[in-house]
Amino acid sequence: MLIETAAVRIAEGIKRQVPDHKSSVNILKHAIAVILNVVLIVALTLLIAFFTGHVGRAAAALIGFALLRQFTGGIHLKTGEWCVLVTTALFTLVSFIELSAFYVQVLNVLSMVLVAVFAPSKIEKQSRIPRRHYPKLRVIGVLIVLANVLIQSQTLAVVFFVQALSLIHRKEVKRHVTDQQS
Repeated sequence: MLIETAAVRIAEGIKRQVPDHKSSVNILKHAIAVILNVVLIVALTLLIAFFTGHVGRAAAALIGFALLRQFTGGIHLKTGEWCVLVTTALFTLVSFIELSAFYVQVLNVLSMVLVAVFAPSKIEKQSRIPRRHYPKLRVIGVLIVLANVLIQSQTLAVVFFVQALSLIHRKEVKRHVTDQQS
């Protein structure tokens, strides 16, 4: 609730300073909470990475995950605090993972399949992109993962796989099974 409380206070302060602003306190609060989440995740991840000596890998994890997530969507945690804690821990742990070229490619293939089947996921309330463009988002997501077949980054393979897993929801699985039976 710390992020939410800070976002409300900042939004109310903005509204006091600019009462005629067209956005409501609620809309401002949501936008500020998103910004606070991103800033905290990036700052904490890079701070920890600085002390562990894995800044490059942590930065790759941050950028790769965010890029793929923009086009594919995925689950959201219940609170901003959980999002910051889990995401920071994930990126920190990923920066330590060592994989052989074989396992990098296995994760790349699994990620491509998951993105091809489930993307985009849970973006209806997060985006104004019309449904007719969802197949394009899926193709872009697959191409992003495919790029790592050439790059062969261990870090990107892991974060792409984690992001691809975040696309799977019980409702999505049922929908895909129903689609396959039709």
